[in-house]
Amino acid sequence: MAVTDRVLAVLGTGLVDAGRPIVRADDLGLLRGDGIFETLLVRQGAAWLLDEHLERLAGSAVRMDLAVPAPAEWRALVATALGAWPADAEGVLRLVCTRGPEDGGDPTVYAAIAGVPAETRRQRAAGIRVITRSLGLSADFRTTAPWLLGGVKTTSYAVAMAVLRDARRRGVDDVIWLAQDGAVLEGPTATVVWAVGDTLHTIPADTGILEGTTVARLMAEAPGHGFATGIRRGTVDDLYAADGVWLLSSVRGAAAVREIDGRECADAGLTGRVRGALGLT
Repeated sequence: MAVTDRVLAVLGTGLVDAGRPIVRADDLGLLRGDGIFETLLVRQGAAWLLDEHLERLAGSAVRMDLAVPAPAEWRALVATALGAWPADAEGVLRLVCTRGPEDGGDPTVYAAIAGVPAETRRQRAAGIRVITRSLGLSADFRTTAPWLLGGVKTTSYAVAMAVLRDARRRGVDDVIWLAQDGAVLEGPTATVVWAVGDTLHTIPADTGILEGTTVARLMAEAPGHGFATGIRRGTVDDLYAADGVWLLSSVRGAAAVREIDGRECADAGLTGRVRGALGLT
């Protein structure tokens, strides 16, 4: 298969034409969002934080009662896809597993790689403007209602995409979800981090947020780059008063938040150190 701007590898089949249909019309991942996925950054010929993403994928599968391939099968599928992707090109790798056809059968499992969008690169370089929006729940509610799948990375992203479309209609780049009481939660596709002096803070998982692989790496590496770290609940006022605010995600990395709800955010020049701690300079 010739290397193109997209690569597709299907479990049990291998590389296929990236334009080939591989999902049945009655696949429950399409009909009901009944599936899970992970998105990884491809850089220097490898999938960044692959171990961490596979661990999170396995946790999502348990919460969803979904049968997924063993880690070794995922790794082989990733290696197949990477083998057809230019080693010197960044990419977006998606690992997807749906429950499969409505009438039963094997899950649908594939790995797909595409280029990093130009808008993502722009946001890395220039930073982002965000607005806040209520998720309509208390910060504790999702942990008491496991059927809401807080902290699970499902393929059901319609709400996240809807709020991002609303943000872009308003001329901004992204959103920070708030609980009913104003507590900061997460972005639709990212984790919130803020700095107070040389201490980096992020939101605890007991608020029902998805535990970010990128923020976990940051918190592990930050002490070696002169940062202290803390995990605690926060408010928008904490973000307004911070010495830096970022939305962290696998492909975009650490996107500096320049504005929240029309209010300019402070920038103490910490973004370079944060990216350095991630190894993404």
